[in-house]
Amino acid sequence: MTTAKVIAISISEKKGQKKHNIPEAELIADFGMKGDAHAGKWHRQISLLGIKSIDLMRAKGADVAPGDFAENITVEGVTLYELPVGTVMHIGDSVVLEVTQIGKECHSGCEIFKQVGSCIMPTQGIFAKVVTGGIIRVGDALRIETVA
Repeated sequence: MTTAKVIAISISEKKGQKKHNIPEAELIADFGMKGDAHAGKWHRQISLLGIKSIDLMRAKGADVAPGDFAENITVEGVTLYELPVGTVMHIGDSVVLEVTQIGKECHSGCEIFKQVGSCIMPTQGIFAKVVTGGIIRVGDALRIETVA
């Protein structure tokens, strides 16, 4: 089992708003992050991104930080986009997520694409559904279960 760490939790109360960082969040089974505009009964309840992906964009000249790619959870210690769909992740004491999608099509007018001519979310962002809810906190361990 691979272990990584949550380094940021981000939320936006309305779609189209920039996400802001919070110290902890409640994840609700089959829904997503409580209070986040992108939560709902669909396959992209939670978005995750690795800090190395953000660092890559910084190296290209983008002025970005955790949450700026609209990800809910930023992690270090694992290459998320290499995980197959169906991978199970445990965060903290109780939360269980299942990877449902790797990458997404960026919306037109993406500010980061305008800054540097590329974006990482189409290839490096991942999405998951909440299997078991609970509270997550910055600093929590994220454990990856290998998929058979």
